[in-house]
Amino acid sequence: MTANRDLPWDGAFNVRDLGATTTVDGRTIRRGALVRSATPEYLTETGWAQVHAHGIRTIIDLTGEDTRPDLAPRPPELTTKNIRMDPTEDTEFWAYWGRGLHGTPLYYRPFLDRHPQRAVELVRTFARAPEGGVLVHCHAGRDRTGIAVLLLLLIAGVGPAEILADHLLSHERLRPLWAKLGADDQEPIIEAALADLGSSTENAMRAATEIDINAYLLDAGLTADDLTAARDRLLEPVA
Repeated sequence: MTANRDLPWDGAFNVRDLGATTTVDGRTIRRGALVRSATPEYLTETGWAQVHAHGIRTIIDLTGEDTRPDLAPRPPELTTKNIRMDPTEDTEFWAYWGRGLHGTPLYYRPFLDRHPQRAVELVRTFARAPEGGVLVHCHAGRDRTGIAVLLLLLIAGVGPAEILADHLLSHERLRPLWAKLGADDQEPIIEAALADLGSSTENAMRAATEIDINAYLLDAGLTADDLTAARDRLLEPVA
């Protein structure tokens, strides 16, 4: 893992480039290909200029279309795609997981098992995005974004330890956002909830990454071409 993945975009929270993340076979994620963040609504005009200068041309908003207006206008060159990751229409599933547990990584694997179509939509959107970098975000940039990044890193061939290490960065990176919102730090709350259920962040993330990602996505309807395009988009070319 690179120590210099944070991006100091003005007004941004929990934002980092997944570039230089290594795969299990020794390849690396291309810098600028995939960036994750909390909501970009607080970006200033300078911040949006930094987004554009970093090469981002597509934003995938995992909250769907129920978003608040941006503090400053987005550059017109940016394309925004909306995917509603929360399966609130699945009332049986949401009755259990929607009571706060969706804010823990214990939610990730049950979500993937029950809603593979959301995963397919995310990967397809990433694979078919216009040329340039892709920014993926939800509100905090931790859970819905965490699932999306987990999927994409697995496609690229990144191992569970690297995926966990990136996930853990969000705890510290989110503290300024909680302070801005006047909210409590959620990390102790999440860890307590996991402990009550006999789990931990490490165990929950391990369960989420123990998946045959190619078979999972292809069986759910992703085309082989889209799977290859997503992988090629993420990885540095072979020398």
